[in-house]
Amino acid sequence: MNIGDAAGASGVSAKMIRYYETVGLIRPAHRTENNYRVYGDDDVHTLRFIKRARNLGFSLEETATLLGLWRDKTRESREVKRVAQTHIDALESRIAELQDMVGTLKHLAHCCSGDNRPDCPILNDLAEIKPVSKGSHPSAH
Repeated sequence: MNIGDAAGASGVSAKMIRYYETVGLIRPAHRTENNYRVYGDDDVHTLRFIKRARNLGFSLEETATLLGLWRDKTRESREVKRVAQTHIDALESRIAELQDMVGTLKHLAHCCSGDNRPDCPILNDLAEIKPVSKGSHPSAH
């Protein structure tokens, strides 16, 4: 199948397929005499794997690691779990940061009267110079 067919079958855009090939996430496609890329069912399966991993937020590097583990039938599942757990930890950290941001913004929005006067605690807070401590969001109160 051509790249358009592979894109349709995998749910990965042709542009992303070319990108994944460029960065080495997938092997270069076979080429016809006219230099068109040709993909098979295994390539589509690999693209679906990549799409699922990327939709779960795995980085390109993590996805490459997972692909390698997926292809290695002698792998140990503990290595796969380690990659997943590391990603879970990073997601949970990011969630906590986002929750802190939401809390700060809710507080600021609550303090803002939202009327026709120019005074605005939201803008006042954004304009403040605050020290940034490691592990905390600069606007967190």
